[in-house]
Amino acid sequence: MRILLDEDVPIQALDLLDRVLEGHEVHHVERIRWKGKRDPFLFADAAAQGYDLLLTNDHGQLSDPRECDALKKARIHHVRYDQGKGLRGLALAVAAILAAMPGIVEELEGEGGQRLVRIVGLDPRRRRFEVVDPQKDPPPYWR
Repeated sequence: MRILLDEDVPIQALDLLDRVLEGHEVHHVERIRWKGKRDPFLFADAAAQGYDLLLTNDHGQLSDPRECDALKKARIHHVRYDQGKGLRGLALAVAAILAAMPGIVEELEGEGGQRLVRIVGLDPRRRRFEVVDPQKDPPPYWR
């Protein structure tokens, strides 16, 4: 699976994800010189370059109808997470990403269509992420 990290994902997560997602390609928009690219173009270009998944902290993408439409057309998986303020928020976000992404990638590899995923936490006693099939159960922002 080819995974693209959006510019709002800490660049420090790249090397860590590269290690925990062995056998998958992980790139950051900054390293491939796509930083600053507007989201509709980013989605289309990511799909054209064979990326399967976009990891982002940008929740606005799903509330903007144009961006939602561009994401639908790109047909790539959209994985988002929340991040608190300061260094503690950064540390918790990166930890949640690292804990969840192996399971997310494993689950999405067997799926035939686009999925919307939200990383929800670190607790190993609970599911670390939620997956929505927008074809079967479209969220309000997807319509």
